[in-house]
Amino acid sequence: MSNILLVDDDLELCELLSTWLNQDGFSVSAVHACANARAVVSQQTFDALVLDVMLPDGNGLELLKQLRQQQVSVPVVMLSARGEPLDRILGLELGADDYLPKPCDPRELSARLKAVLRRSQSNTPTQLGTGAKANLHCGDLTLISQRGLVLIGEHEIELTPTESDLLGILLSPAGELCSKEVLSERVLGKRLMPYDRSLDVHISNLRKKLGPNADGQPRLQSIRGRGYRYVA
Repeated sequence: MSNILLVDDDLELCELLSTWLNQDGFSVSAVHACANARAVVSQQTFDALVLDVMLPDGNGLELLKQLRQQQVSVPVVMLSARGEPLDRILGLELGADDYLPKPCDPRELSARLKAVLRRSQSNTPTQLGTGAKANLHCGDLTLISQRGLVLIGEHEIELTPTESDLLGILLSPAGELCSKEVLSERVLGKRLMPYDRSLDVHISNLRKKLGPNADGQPRLQSIRGRGYRYVA
């Protein structure tokens, strides 16, 4: 059973979502402010967070930023009553794994949570005989999939589960072009829709974290209208 922390100041919505998610196989804890969320996350381990943008004592986006700066890599699904495109993009840029506007259908939230949990817990793209995630190597880069960690030389870089899965696919094998449609379905768990920039934002975040290769070129190359590939 996956442990979920729901952070939202709408008590009625929290009760509705908690009831549905509990019935759908999740164990849900709920808090209603940023300060409570910080305290709980520092003391307990969760498999995923559902985080509202607007909270009474702060902004959920700022809380997400702080968690990522503290290298808390737990998957995060953001909720927002505004549902503005810029909010969605900013949330994804700060390290959110998915985003839903409020009010949201509990069934859709459950499906999104299951998708991000599959990404964080999966053994793809390559499995060792023990069933553990394999390390992937390309030049000076090593992806330690099981830990969501990249080594470039001796420098460690923390990745979100989504970023780790994206890099894993692009390294299997490195240099092979992967279409945006395939990446969206395999990593984000959804079909690529027109004007949906979620994948592009995750790729942009990953590109910034990895930095340039030994030749000073971006490690992730965009092939216009076709997809992405990793450049050794």
